[in-house]
Amino acid sequence: MDLVPKAMFLTKGMGRHREQLTSFELALRDAGIAHVNLVTVSSIFPPNCKLLTRQKGAQMLHAGQVVFSVIARMHTEEAFRMTACSIGVAIPGDPKRYGYLSEHHAYGQNEKQAGDYAEDLAASMLATTLGIDLDTDRAWNQRKEEWKIGRQIVRTTNVTQTAIGKDGVWTTVIAAGVFCAY
Repeated sequence: MDLVPKAMFLTKGMGRHREQLTSFELALRDAGIAHVNLVTVSSIFPPNCKLLTRQKGAQMLHAGQVVFSVIARMHTEEAFRMTACSIGVAIPGDPKRYGYLSEHHAYGQNEKQAGDYAEDLAASMLATTLGIDLDTDRAWNQRKEEWKIGRQIVRTTNVTQTAIGKDGVWTTVIAAGVFCAY
């Protein structure tokens, strides 16, 4: 049985409800993944894996299917408290090598702060497997949206969800990297 994913997509969602579990369910619905059984896995973006759009990836899922995913989740019931969660992805230029996904959860960060942090984290983890000490402040080329790690070009991206808590209800945010083809 070969469980190495061939494709993955990124998604995010937010839910609010007086019950914490229901707010999580609503966030999953918003992300388009409430109808599957999610199994959390760690942080490897497999070799030869394709990053699909949310729409294309979601079409590959079937109700009740067991689906492997990397999930970041955050919740609050405090009014005006900013919650953020993000999945960062670092994909090496050589498709035969594996990359990394990172999960980040925080209070008080906006979408850009959380997303940049998650991307930096994924790129840093990939750099360590390449034997390189990465200075994230110097390696990032915003115009090209790619990292130069050693002599390799590494593509990074993220999916980030933020929300501000409301009084009397739970607010849950999720971000996920969902594997959809094997």
